[in-house]
Amino acid sequence: MKKVLTLVLIALTLATQAQNKKQKTMETAKKETPTARKAVVYQVFTRLFGNINTTNKPWGTIEENGVGKFNDFTNLALSEIKKLGVTHIWFTGVPHHALVNDYSSIGISNDDPEIVKGRAGSPYAVKDYYNVNPDLAVNPENRLQEFESLIARTHKNGLKVLIDIVPNHIARKYEGNTNPKGVRDFGADDDTSVEYARDNNFYYIPGQAFQVPKSENYQPLNGEKNALIDGMFDENPAKWTGNGSRLAQPDSNDWYETVKINYGIRPDGSKDFPELPAGFETKSHQEHFEFWKDKSVPNSWIKFRDIALYWTKKGVDGFRYDMAEMVPYEFWSYMNSAIKMKNPNAFLLAEVYNPNEYRNYIHLGKMDYLYDKVAFYDKLKEVIQGKSTPAGLTNIQNSIADIEHHMLHFLDNHDEQRLASPEFAGTPEKGKPLLVVSATISTSPTMVYFGQEVGEAGNENAGFGKRSRTSIFDYIGVPSHQRWMNEGLFDGGQLSEEEKALRDFYQRVLNFTIKSPALMGQFQAIHPINGEIVAGYDPGLYAYVRWSEAQKLIVVTNFSWLSNSSFELTIPNDVINKWNLKDGVYRLKDQLYGSENTLSVINGEGKIEIAIEPSESFVFELQ
Repeated sequence: MKKVLTLVLIALTLATQAQNKKQKTMETAKKETPTARKAVVYQVFTRLFGNINTTNKPWGTIEENGVGKFNDFTNLALSEIKKLGVTHIWFTGVPHHALVNDYSSIGISNDDPEIVKGRAGSPYAVKDYYNVNPDLAVNPENRLQEFESLIARTHKNGLKVLIDIVPNHIARKYEGNTNPKGVRDFGADDDTSVEYARDNNFYYIPGQAFQVPKSENYQPLNGEKNALIDGMFDENPAKWTGNGSRLAQPDSNDWYETVKINYGIRPDGSKDFPELPAGFETKSHQEHFEFWKDKSVPNSWIKFRDIALYWTKKGVDGFRYDMAEMVPYEFWSYMNSAIKMKNPNAFLLAEVYNPNEYRNYIHLGKMDYLYDKVAFYDKLKEVIQGKSTPAGLTNIQNSIADIEHHMLHFLDNHDEQRLASPEFAGTPEKGKPLLVVSATISTSPTMVYFGQEVGEAGNENAGFGKRSRTSIFDYIGVPSHQRWMNEGLFDGGQLSEEEKALRDFYQRVLNFTIKSPALMGQFQAIHPINGEIVAGYDPGLYAYVRWSEAQKLIVVTNFSWLSNSSFELTIPNDVINKWNLKDGVYRLKDQLYGSENTLSVINGEGKIEIAIEPSESFVFELQ
């Protein structure tokens, strides 16, 4: 019996220690939260944003289909983006990446179309990290100065600037033509006779030359003649491909246009660098920075840290990290802590899809935000496609309660099918309840992809890129967005009435979120309770409360697009107690369109009569 009691006491002690550790982690994360209000990120594909050309010829050249420029982001354009309710702009595709266009007159070598995806090229095959895409400049020779001017204009309009950093891989033909003094190119000092060495920037396949991938279904430039298309590319020895392929001739479905960066992970997966001591998940970025100050780290770590600090010094306010989970979180601790020492409010967003690693990348890697795709986004997509009910959203939120602030919400981005496409929601109106829930259910930032707010469906066959996603590989126009842009007036003059109403809806929702104190407070689901569908209620209904000392909100949304619903919503006794409400009648006002309702509290339980239309939502504030 004494032995059993001892084991019980040990178990209780361990459970208490685990809870205390979790609480300390949450307190540290809260202490380092960079904002007292929700943030809204507006992702723009920089090459496409300002393009007014509507030709949209598949595989069209830059002359045929046009291209947007940094200068298209005028003060007027930026002010209208700000009015939408945006706090940060992510300018996607800014670093100079491989593309099929001739800039040899200004000292840039031509890229082989056989290792470029599409004609305009992938923004994730970066060719020069210390300069920007020449396609985006009115005067390509002054491209860096034009981007610096855009940074200044963006700040002048009250917005923060984010750009991409892609640490896992770079273009096969990397050339740093404008490196700062003392900066050596990736691979310049590598020992190419071995597969792996800690300070090599790449992994090699000694004794084998790279071979261009073959595919029966794809021809570079769609079969167009080009002097560089000859079935060869000079890379000897061959390097590992960006997605980890160790073949000298990668498959056509591999990331063949890129090569993988070596961060000191040996080919067998073991680590060849110092690891963070136990307990560092609760440490501040300052403590992480101090840890790395006297450590020897792989050369690739230093190169990417210096790249990030170069752009930070130029006024970039943060970064979106591509495929961050393919790079060890120890490196992120090293680089992100260095960035935070220069700019404590830097906005650091990572693409991570493995839920088992979320907390490592947040607490040990010092990431501010991760994509909340695998659970939250995927569930919303299931719901609007009729494959699931919204009840499961509650379990998702509760399962990440300790990190919910760090899980950025989106419905649209350059990698995903457009929200309004037939392959996703089908119509932009059906996406409206998804926006309300994704923007109000947690304290995390919301991200909107340009054109989403006017119902862009991504219907173009651009060439390399196909319909349902706006192509990131081609020169193409974005029709719905172009109608809002209205030849550079940025006034929505060519939008339909439905498109104008949709943008107005987005503006109402997003502006409310960035001002609401309750949305930085507590969350509790109130319908359905415990994830169970209530008999007699439309299964597409979902409701929850958000509150702080200053504001109390009741959010009700109807995911169904087929029918109106009238029902009595119950506000549970425990919520009434937390809100310190006495029996009586309270006025409610919808924060989106201003309609009013009443909350009746009888014997400590609240009731609201709701009449809601398909795809409609209410965000009621207790008056």
